[in-house]
Amino acid sequence: MDMEPTRKPTPTAPRLGRDALVAAICGAVVVLMVGASYAAVPFYNWFCRATGFNGTTQVATSAPSAGPLARKVAVRFDSNVAPGLPWKFEPEATEIEVNIGQVVTVYYNVTNQSARTTIGQAAYNVAPLTVGAYFQKINCFCFTEQTMAAGEKREMPVVFYVDPALVGDHDNDGLNTITLSYTFYPVRDPAPKPLAASEADKRKGNL
Repeated sequence: MDMEPTRKPTPTAPRLGRDALVAAICGAVVVLMVGASYAAVPFYNWFCRATGFNGTTQVATSAPSAGPLARKVAVRFDSNVAPGLPWKFEPEATEIEVNIGQVVTVYYNVTNQSARTTIGQAAYNVAPLTVGAYFQKINCFCFTEQTMAAGEKREMPVVFYVDPALVGDHDNDGLNTITLSYTFYPVRDPAPKPLAASEADKRKGNL
């Protein structure tokens, strides 16, 4: 009588261990993807400010240590208003010539053409996009929300210089013109402003 061959036991334990490992890896990937989606926008904004990517200008606190150079470039000023914001927005001068390293102040004029208070905030960039890393702004109205009363007119300054480091970038040897462009967008939900000490005390007293 022939005997049936002995069957080897199924390795269930190692297989279950592998399945658990794969499931854990998949879960970790999902968590990382969700976290990355929330961090993408602030990281992108930080990256643009740090590198000048996509024409994002830089922020300076003072004039460059070296004096202005002999090389000059023309700086053009562009202004736009997004739909939904009833403002007139235009530069006082559409183009000026500046020395590289020269600190310059220019002005934009803004008028709220509506019969109500409106709030806007400007986005900005420069062209060519590769020049963003060298366009340094010391003061700019784009850093904060702008609240305009009905019919109000306002003069808004921009203080900037073109970084002398630009002359060391041979990809920009033929650069003659830089365009600084602003677009004002309506602010639907303005950021809450901190209460003054007296107002805060009044609210506490009413609680």
